[in-house]
Amino acid sequence: MHFISVMVANSAAYRIEKDSMGERQIPATAYYGIQTLRAVENFPISGLTPLPTYVDACVLIKKAAAIANGELGCIAPDISQAIVKAADEVLLGQLRDQFVVDVYQAGAGTSHHMNVNEVLANRALELLGEEKGSYQRVNPNDHVNYGQSTNDVIPTAIRVGGLLALERNLFPALSDAIATLDSKAEEFHDVVRSGRTHLQDAVPVRLGENFRAWAQILSEHMIRIETASGDLTLLGIGGSAAGTGLNTHPDYRFRVVALLAELIDQPLRPAPHLMAAMQSMAPFVAVSGALRNLAQDCVKLSHDLRLLDSGPKTGFKEIQLPPVQPGSSIMPGKYNPVMAEMTSMVCFQVMGYDSAIALAAQAGQLELNVMMPLIAYNLIQSIEILGNTLAALTHRCLKGIEANRDRCRDYAEGSLSLVTALNTHIGYLNAAAIAKESLETGKSLRQLVLEKNLMPPDQLAAVLDLERMSQMPPALPPIPPAL
Repeated sequence: MHFISVMVANSAAYRIEKDSMGERQIPATAYYGIQTLRAVENFPISGLTPLPTYVDACVLIKKAAAIANGELGCIAPDISQAIVKAADEVLLGQLRDQFVVDVYQAGAGTSHHMNVNEVLANRALELLGEEKGSYQRVNPNDHVNYGQSTNDVIPTAIRVGGLLALERNLFPALSDAIATLDSKAEEFHDVVRSGRTHLQDAVPVRLGENFRAWAQILSEHMIRIETASGDLTLLGIGGSAAGTGLNTHPDYRFRVVALLAELIDQPLRPAPHLMAAMQSMAPFVAVSGALRNLAQDCVKLSHDLRLLDSGPKTGFKEIQLPPVQPGSSIMPGKYNPVMAEMTSMVCFQVMGYDSAIALAAQAGQLELNVMMPLIAYNLIQSIEILGNTLAALTHRCLKGIEANRDRCRDYAEGSLSLVTALNTHIGYLNAAAIAKESLETGKSLRQLVLEKNLMPPDQLAAVLDLERMSQMPPALPPIPPAL
């Protein structure tokens, strides 16, 4: 009796699915199928599952393909509509726990690709009143994947996912950071501080111009990334298994690209050579390289912020970063520049992702690069964590920065490098001698120049005018990016 009840319970808890390798039990509630189950068993590697943006990209491709294949008479209208409705549900956030294959997988992404096909097929079956796993009316391969291959879907999904991540995450965050830095440049325009080169005293600069320079640097990176991302708009979908378009309708690739362009509001175009679009990872390397370049300057920015805020008693303390949490488990009253520190760590990770992308991109052979799952994760993750980081840095750090005006002025007035302005009036050697004597005696530069009658007082006052010395030349119009 007990044995019979267990069998009944098991039959309710599982369904049986079959593939070319045999039969397996699938949890009855699961929308994924047998190929996904095999992948989960094969790749218990990291616990990392597909990024939501990457899932979006794959599902958008499936939606566009279902519409196109329905219009072209390649699959029945009711099947096309059910797949589209299932895709829309996923895009609205449903069934997200069903995408379960580890990021580190083999086969150029076939495991994740079949995970998507199976989830959409099983949900479409439900919508048509059929049982999950029956696959007669809607099949993951024959219908959801009609005219497609992992080999053209995955490189297309990386392109679409990259574009989505840029528009959703990075570009808005970059724009906000640039606007915030420009605002701070205006706020601190009249604050003169001592410049530093080699971490030694240098000629005076305006704190506002430091912020304006950072804004300019980020603006130029945004242009570089936008330029690099242009290659992501060329899609090789329709190439099928090897770039020849086998098993696809002649109009399929053009219709799918047009539909995707509408769905994500991007100027997408069919790639001029489908085999090239499938084999070369160059567009991903270019975007990743532009992200690495941005990350490197963001590390510089975060380190500058930390130096300028160092102290409060024994460092520069020319600016005050907003304290956002206690900084020590043992030292009371300590606040650390945690947002800047976090920024550097994320940027180091992005640089590491870029190195892995470069290695994976050159590892393709003949008609396919099987390392695409790594490229997909690293590229989209880089975009999103950079965007999230810049958003957090802007709102929890940059917007609340205050200038320590008195400290800035004191350092600027006391800098030995003010002697640089005397070069053209008393000569480099005389100026160097004055600087050396000032350091040895503690006398100010002004005092020594006047004592030695090297310049009249009114001329000296004009030459050592900090506001004049730190005045920037007029800005030039923006330079358009090179084509």
